[in-house]
Amino acid sequence: MLELKQEWPAERAAHYREAGYWRGEAMFGFLEQRAAKSPRQIAVVGGLERWSYAELVSRAKHHAATFLAMGLEPGTRVVVQLPNIPEFLSVVFGLFRAGLIPVFTLPAHRLTEISHFVNKSEAAAYIITALHEGFDYRSLTVQVQAQCPGLRKVIVVDDLKEFRSVASDVARIPLAIKPSDVAFLQISGGSTGLSKLIPRTHDDYIYSFRASAEICALNETSVYMAALPVAHNFPMSSPGVFGALYAGSTVVMCPSPTPATAFALIEQEGVTITGVVPPLALLWMQAAATTAHDISSLQILQVGGAKFIPEAAARVKASLGCALQQVFGMAEGLVNYTRLGDPEETIINTQGRPISPDDEILIVDDLGNPVADGEPGMLLTRGPYTINAYHNDDAANARSFTDDGYYRTGDIVSRTSDGYLTVRGRAGDHINRSGEKISAEEIEDHLLAHASVLDAAVVSIPDPYLGERSCAFIISKGEKPKSAALKAFVRSRGLADFKVPDQIVFVDAFETTAVGKTSRKFLRQTLREQFLSTSAAE
Repeated sequence: MLELKQEWPAERAAHYREAGYWRGEAMFGFLEQRAAKSPRQIAVVGGLERWSYAELVSRAKHHAATFLAMGLEPGTRVVVQLPNIPEFLSVVFGLFRAGLIPVFTLPAHRLTEISHFVNKSEAAAYIITALHEGFDYRSLTVQVQAQCPGLRKVIVVDDLKEFRSVASDVARIPLAIKPSDVAFLQISGGSTGLSKLIPRTHDDYIYSFRASAEICALNETSVYMAALPVAHNFPMSSPGVFGALYAGSTVVMCPSPTPATAFALIEQEGVTITGVVPPLALLWMQAAATTAHDISSLQILQVGGAKFIPEAAARVKASLGCALQQVFGMAEGLVNYTRLGDPEETIINTQGRPISPDDEILIVDDLGNPVADGEPGMLLTRGPYTINAYHNDDAANARSFTDDGYYRTGDIVSRTSDGYLTVRGRAGDHINRSGEKISAEEIEDHLLAHASVLDAAVVSIPDPYLGERSCAFIISKGEKPKSAALKAFVRSRGLADFKVPDQIVFVDAFETTAVGKTSRKFLRQTLREQFLSTSAAE
């Protein structure tokens, strides 16, 4: 099994410790300390469940003993695919307590993605819920096991209550976890091909959500609602469920971000802060005008995952009666926030400034030269919670990191004189569809597998609701297939539904690819411009 590691140069690591960013804390340890301080405080609410901090810790310890009793050894990677339910937290903290390594995936992922994550991480176990939104995850696990010979154990969270661990198993739980060790693996946005794996250490990740909780002024009276799938970095740590628990707040697990469900929970639980992507913010603002629910407890609406246009940002306060906080970040590290006391103009027109004084920011042109404030350029960054390498992916590491440790984010941004960033777009060939990053290359590969497709190019098209939608340009081989049939074909290949092209356009040829002299990136840009100019003319 490949070693899991994430290391910073010794001089920088020493500075991060001296500056107090890295305090030697561990993921389970901070929760246990919070439970000792406020055992009866409600930690998590979801469905009919209401668990105190003491109960959450107790359940996590039981799960830890159970996982070890099942034969899983400390250091084992475990793929976790759970929706927004309280058990997400008890399972994940149980894995932390047992010294196991969660690999976070989304409920929307299907065979292709899950098999990739299992094999790439060398996971030996896979944790699911039996059913979610009508999908049978047990049947998915049968397919995954067939493609993943190293997967030894499938654990259905619904069955954990029936498993009785014994005292001897509890005694086997490791007590000493090094804060510099990798705590878990997250997934990248998948801007080129399938998602990469991101190793996060206890030190760096705890700093990111501890500082985020401070920026968002969370405390014991705060109620944070996870409206987006909680395995995303945004609702996990910005400040997310982990930041809320660190601050002693209450976490509300929202099963669906629709206004009907979310507004009812805001009223019922007195939610004070939550985070959504721009399309959801627009939907909530529209629904707020006619809702029967009292959502006046909501103090902060965070919007992130994609660019929030200023015209919409300016309407949040009047529509929802709460403050807007823009968030711009990535699972690889860097997170930016507008601050709660910032001028309205800053909150509406920028995506914030970095968490840390030691988040180093470079904004450069195509030749790597720094650009002036206010000018767009490619964003590079390094700092106390930005990774230095992906797991088991030398090619991606060569593309994504500079020799001196800066991460190439792929974002085009500009910076104000006081350090606030405004997102201008993406440098890479991917689609940001409602906050979900989709690789154009990955979808092209699946389309090319269809017998009637000679060539395919997938591009992003601006969309007033989704932010961007995917459009696939197809050169057919023989008779043109029906668009619906092509979409069904892509869906049948075991992909998350959000990756299925929103639109399909048939063309006779890609003139710019003659003799293979033009890059796919240039081709996609040209097709996108042609599509937009044609649409404008109509």
